[in-house]
Amino acid sequence: MNQKTTSKIALVTGGSSGIGKAIAQKLSKEGVRVVVADFQKGHFKEENIQFRHCDVRKAEDIDELYAWTTENVGHPDYLIINAGQGIKEKLSEGDPEKWKAVLETNLLGPLRCIRAFTPNMISKENGNVVFISSVAANQPHAYGGIYAASKSALEMIAETLRLETLPHINVTVVSPGIVDTSFFEHEISGNASVEEMGMSAIHPQEIAEDVWYALNKKKGTSINKITTRPLLQNF
Repeated sequence: MNQKTTSKIALVTGGSSGIGKAIAQKLSKEGVRVVVADFQKGHFKEENIQFRHCDVRKAEDIDELYAWTTENVGHPDYLIINAGQGIKEKLSEGDPEKWKAVLETNLLGPLRCIRAFTPNMISKENGNVVFISSVAANQPHAYGGIYAASKSALEMIAETLRLETLPHINVTVVSPGIVDTSFFEHEISGNASVEEMGMSAIHPQEIAEDVWYALNKKKGTSINKITTRPLLQNF
């Protein structure tokens, strides 16, 4: 194998499939030791990817993930906050319990991960945090208010983290457009599909390349936001 080796450690939430899995595999290929945290079992051939069960909606799962990761692998240099949940419901008719589940995943989960894993980055004055957002952020659209709001809030959290940790942590938001994954199939509510949208889709590996690019800017330079979408996508 012509695999590079580094001393870097990455934690990828929601890394068992889709964009998260592509990111984990890209980092692995570059020689990074990766911990994939997901509530769905991840299957990886790569020896330097380890799976750990974690539901980011549960504070106790984040606490256990932190304890296990730091004891068995080490403190992450890269924190990739990717776990997310979609939903399409009309605000006047939707189910607030479903909305709560989305906000727990898309917003409180990332906040718990930040609280657990960034203090060590701050103390050693080095680290990268990457948030996987969406072009839906700041884009009001019918039936998409809850998801869009969660991603808008996530980007506000990212910028706040950047300001609070200057100059020690590089913070990047990656906002994909339509990606060829099972995201729409796993929405809590909604029945959209990549094919129905008719605007093509990018491969998750392209987002993984964006993440790797952001992680490898020279010292003193920070890539704070990347938006990548199909050429045909109109939003």
